Amino acid sequence: MPPLHIGLLGAGGIARAHLPGWLALGARVGVHTQDGSAEKLASEYAELGHDVTAVPTLDDLLADCRAVDICTPTPTHKELALAAVAAGKHVVCEKPLALTVPDAQEIAAAADAAGVRLHPAHVVRYFPAYASMRDTVVRGELGPLAVLRFTRGGARPQWAPWFGDPDQSGGVIMDLMVHDIDIARWVAGDVVRVHARTRGSERATGAPADVVTATAVLTHASGAISHVSGLWGLPDQQFRTTFRIAGADGLLRHDSTAVPGFRITAQGVRAANEGIPSSPMTESPYLTELREFAASWDDGSVRPRVSAYDGIEAVRIARAAVESSRTGRAVELQPSGTEIEEVVR
Repeated sequence: MPPLHIGLLGAGGIARAHLPGWLALGARVGVHTQDGSAEKLASEYAELGHDVTAVPTLDDLLADCRAVDICTPTPTHKELALAAVAAGKHVVCEKPLALTVPDAQEIAAAADAAGVRLHPAHVVRYFPAYASMRDTVVRGELGPLAVLRFTRGGARPQWAPWFGDPDQSGGVIMDLMVHDIDIARWVAGDVVRVHARTRGSERATGAPADVVTATAVLTHASGAISHVSGLWGLPDQQFRTTFRIAGADGLLRHDSTAVPGFRITAQGVRAANEGIPSSPMTESPYLTELREFAASWDDGSVRPRVSAYDGIEAVRIARAAVESSRTGRAVELQPSGTEIEEVVR
């Protein structure tokens, strides 16, 4: 693999999860942020002998990197991704790819036209338990799938104002449950119908804490049904993920709290439950993801397990769930490239 020079946009929690992965791959990393926090992040790593520098402007960063890693708030993804693609850079972008389907499609179309790679960072596909579960399904060991259940929850985000604003984050469905929405489609195939419900008040971060829960029922084209649940809980809520995959020939279960090596890794100085989930007893799934992405730039035979299309479909299904929760109606998903259509359940 040729020497890597990466432009990292953002210096928050997820940027701090990605940065060690790039450094493990031998990358030189330039960091840019609009709020000046790049200086602090770069200096922390420079003091440890790593080749990490703060870059004053976006133009400077784009002029001197091979790929851009977007770890900024969701509302900024489209503008930054289009700028990087226009500069001829490969792009890895944190989930969700965008807040709307048209924006996600525009990013993907621009990357395709420019001949650069676009990788939506759905990192849960790289967590060993989920990757192993999917391999088991693909091998046919569970038989035809019937019912899939996924849960994901933790303390309600309090460390950045945009998290608590559904207009910016998409709320618990788009920001948290999109992980398992993506996994459900990866495992059970395309989704043709969504019915969802949200309970609790989603309001600006910094307001009094409120528990927010949501559940989405996904009907797959195969006939399988996925139940996806998300929770933003009180400050002492332990982070936990589970899945239960039932097929005609077997059942597969996983609970992150039952895995001895599962842990939450805090980046920098953070309060309890404000860290990033880390993989049990293996290399970082962020490193695995970034290695696969980087390998695909020069080797056409390397196909990352997440495609631009996957990123669009995750947004499409999550948006349908948000709309269903708002209206109380089920949403039928039309073939890709068309608008979603509401129907009364």
